[in-house]
Amino acid sequence: MDVSWTLWVLTILGLCALIAVDFFIGRKPHDVSIKEAGIWTVVWIVLAALFGLGLLIFGESQASGEFFAGFITEKSLSVDNLFVFVLIMAKFAVPSHLQQRVLLVGVLIALVLRAIFIAAGAAIIASFSWVFYIFGAFLIYTAWKLIQEARSDEEEEEFEENRLLKSIENRFGVADKYHGTKLFIRNNGKRVLTPLMVVMLAIGTTDVLFALDSIPAIFGLTQDPYIVFTANAFALMGLRQLYFLIGGLLRKLVHLSYGLSAILGFIGVKLVLHALHESGVHVPEISIPFSLAVICGVLIVTTITSLIASKKKAEREAVEMAAKAGNAENAGNAEKDSVEA
Repeated sequence: MDVSWTLWVLTILGLCALIAVDFFIGRKPHDVSIKEAGIWTVVWIVLAALFGLGLLIFGESQASGEFFAGFITEKSLSVDNLFVFVLIMAKFAVPSHLQQRVLLVGVLIALVLRAIFIAAGAAIIASFSWVFYIFGAFLIYTAWKLIQEARSDEEEEEFEENRLLKSIENRFGVADKYHGTKLFIRNNGKRVLTPLMVVMLAIGTTDVLFALDSIPAIFGLTQDPYIVFTANAFALMGLRQLYFLIGGLLRKLVHLSYGLSAILGFIGVKLVLHALHESGVHVPEISIPFSLAVICGVLIVTTITSLIASKKKAEREAVEMAAKAGNAENAGNAEKDSVEA
C-alpha cells in the first residue's frame, strides 16, 4: 500500500487526538466500573473496525485484510500480556483508583517503544529478505515454549523487575509510599521517583519483551509499516479498558496459551514459506483471508474450550469442598456421640 507522508501525519494526529480524549476522560483517578470499561472497549473496537473498513473503501482489500488479521493477532497477544499486568499491579500494591492512570501512561510508553521497533523492523526487512527465516524460526520456537509453559504445573506468582527498571530505581531512588498522581517528589532535598512512576515504567518497559513476539508475528501477516503501526496502535489503546473488563475472566482462559502458540506457530510457518518464495523456491504461500480465518477460528475454539474447562474445574472444586464439609460434620457428630456415651 502506497502511503504518503500526508496520510502518515494525519493518521498520527488522529491517533494523538484519540489518546488525548482517552486521557481527558481518565484524567481524574477513580475506580473504573465494568460498565465504563465495557463501553470504551466497544468504542475502541468500533474505531478499529471503521479504520479497517476505511482501508477497504479508500485503499485496497489486501490492506484491509492485513489490518484486521494484524489487529486481531495483536489484540489476542495483548490479552495474554494482561496476566503480567495483573502481577505488576499486585507486586507494587497499586491502589485501585490509580490503576487506570498507570495503564494509560504505561500503554503510551509501550506505543512509542513499539513505533521504534516497527521502524527498525521495516528497515531490516527492506534490506535483508533472509530475516524472514529468523522471524519464522523465532515464532515457531516461541510457540513451542508457550506450549511447554502451558503444560507445566508451575505458575509465575510474582513479577520480577528487569535490569533496566532496577537501574532506574537505584539511580533516582523510590519513595516509600504513593503520593496521589505525582511521579516525582522531594525527599530530604533529593528528587526521587514515586511508586506510581515505577509501575508506569514497569508496564511500558515490560511491553518491550512482549514486542519481541508480536512485532515479528504481525510482520508475518504484512510487511507494510503503516498497517503494522496502526494495527499495533489500535490493539494497545484499548488495552486499559480491556484490563478492567476481563480482569476477572483472565483466570478462566486456561487454554489461551495453547491458542496463541497455534497462532504464532502458524504465522512462523507462513514466514518461512514466504522467505522460501522470495528465494525463488516454488512453495505455496498462505493468503491473508486464509490466515484471518485460521486466527479467528483458533481464538473462538480456545475461548469455548477454556470456558468449558473452567466450568468443570469449578464444579469439581465445589464437589470436593462439599465432601470435605460433610466429612468434617460427620467427624464432629461422631465426637459428640462419644462424649455423650
